[in-house]
Amino acid sequence: MKVPFYGHIKQYHGLKAGIDARIAEVLESGQYVMGPMLQRFEKELAAYHGMKYAVGVGNGTDALWLTFLALGIGPGDECITTTNTFFATAEAIWIAGATAVFVDSDPRTHCIDPTKIEAAITPKTKALVPVHLYGQSADMRAIREIADRHKLLVIEDNAQGIGSRGDGFRIGELSDAVCTSFIIQKNLGTFGDGGAVITNLEDVDRTIRRLRNHGSEKRSCHSMGFNSRLDDIHAAVLSAKLEQIDAWNDLRRKWAARYSAGLKDARNFTLPYEMPGYRHVFHLYIIETKKPAQRDPLLDFLNRNGVDAKCHYPIAIHQQEGYPWGKQARIVGPIPNSERNAATCVSLPMFPELTAEEVDYVIEKTLEWDKTA
Repeated sequence: MKVPFYGHIKQYHGLKAGIDARIAEVLESGQYVMGPMLQRFEKELAAYHGMKYAVGVGNGTDALWLTFLALGIGPGDECITTTNTFFATAEAIWIAGATAVFVDSDPRTHCIDPTKIEAAITPKTKALVPVHLYGQSADMRAIREIADRHKLLVIEDNAQGIGSRGDGFRIGELSDAVCTSFIIQKNLGTFGDGGAVITNLEDVDRTIRRLRNHGSEKRSCHSMGFNSRLDDIHAAVLSAKLEQIDAWNDLRRKWAARYSAGLKDARNFTLPYEMPGYRHVFHLYIIETKKPAQRDPLLDFLNRNGVDAKCHYPIAIHQQEGYPWGKQARIVGPIPNSERNAATCVSLPMFPELTAEEVDYVIEKTLEWDKTA
């Protein structure tokens, strides 16, 4: 059996009529950039999050650094985050001209460890940037309390967790802005790239709308800005998919539960941890080998047996060649959990259109490796 890592084509076939109808609506409108379909999707996205505003931009990285600029973060400021995340989290801090400050992650959730944050705060600290890694929210209550105590901004990197929530809180409820990505691999992904910022702050909404469009709020009147707009065809795809996101996330949770039940007795790797009362949406289903030396043999074994397993993210940001690439960065305290997560992580296939037979085959082959490791 061959088990792919992504189910993009299956997903399109399952929603073809709705996607095609919205794309046709855009094509017939003659308005393909900053048109009515984008406005419609932005309203839908804001409503989905229970927030006032959503601004579509070119990609998730732009969503982050445009938000930093809109909130006044720049040279001389510091933003606290983690290194076991996609590079864009730190990259966006550097694009804004700020210093990336890294602390360790929680050993169970792999999100930022709130108990490590305060030791990293200095008079230059401007913002906390928690990443909802793999589809589970960080401990936003603890993070918000720290931010309030030190008068800091909070920007959520939610590229992987749309539809997730914590114990008694929603994404965005405890922050100044939420940044997300719509690249095709995400739980809510378009056929290409895209991103958005969701916020309750009118000034942030207005500033990002200006910055994404060459600094313009009306035709032929510009200030310094950029070109980062979510095209209407992408907005059409996302509008159709947004209607299905909760059902799709339910299926991800179903397959994650099946994986966990089938793999619970494994000896050589650990399974994902879901915080009590949280809704983990399993953008990725990550297992961790007990020893770093076991990771690549497991990955190779699965790939040779038809399971398209991958690694996210196998080299922590601070361990990549060239770090910090001439930019300002510092690490506060040891970060063994982030480093272990990077060195031992294996991503098993996870998408809504998986079948029980495919999941069971992945379980079978993973346990086969476990018995001989």
